[in-house]
Amino acid sequence: MREVAIVGAGELGGLVAHALARRNAADLVRLIDESGRVAEGKALDISHAAPVEGFTTAVAGSTGLPAAAGADVVVIADRAGDPGNNIWQGEGGLALVRQLNGIAPRAFFLCAGASHRDLVERSVRELQIPRTRILGSASEALVAAATAIVALEIDVSPRDVALSILGVPPDRIVIAWEDAAVAGFRVTGMITEPVRRQLTRRIGALWPVGPYALAAAAWRVVDTVSGNSRRPVTCFVAPDDRAGVRTRAAALPVRLGPSGIVEVVMPTLSGIDRVALDNAMLL
Repeated sequence: MREVAIVGAGELGGLVAHALARRNAADLVRLIDESGRVAEGKALDISHAAPVEGFTTAVAGSTGLPAAAGADVVVIADRAGDPGNNIWQGEGGLALVRQLNGIAPRAFFLCAGASHRDLVERSVRELQIPRTRILGSASEALVAAATAIVALEIDVSPRDVALSILGVPPDRIVIAWEDAAVAGFRVTGMITEPVRRQLTRRIGALWPVGPYALAAAAWRVVDTVSGNSRRPVTCFVAPDDRAGVRTRAAALPVRLGPSGIVEVVMPTLSGIDRVALDNAMLL
């Protein structure tokens, strides 16, 4: 991938920039923040790590949104400064996406914050951005955390666990236990129903996930968009209102390409889980 712009040089923005750079996920990572020279300082710090970590990605800082004009992917992260009020959301977040859409009308937008599900939904519904062009990556971080919890329960490596989480965290998540597997074997044959219910509650309590996990999830989605990985990722996907039923943005497994969503990859769900997902998505 040629260029990724990260809007916001707060803790999350800096971590996303480092994650993308150290994995050579783009030729250029541009960190943008209006707060003085914070973005330039973090970009320089990350660049200094290149000889140690062995990456070749260039990292630059800027104070103006027009610097995102040439980006293939625009990641919306967090402002530098007060950590209590630095995540773009609500009307401020919507205004930012409107500006960015005018600056980079063909870019793919990735909302990296744990609270960005609503921003994805409103951007599609109110700004008419195609639902294939804007996603939230935080739910992929929840899947990673859930995978670690399940692996610990069964005493296996997380690399051997495959599962999907759908719905709206933290209270309306649906874990596709019928589709989950460990090294190719069904999880339902290894974990009893009562234990699965306990695990579902424990996994819901992990929300919101922390900035390191969020940064890793953002990298995973960018890596998939760039074509380096073909595995589905779990993202907050805006609703498709064409069916005539108003629903909300929810975590769904998707297959991605350079232009965004290629398809939604629905796992096998039990009848109860299907009803739970439908209820979670209803407005």
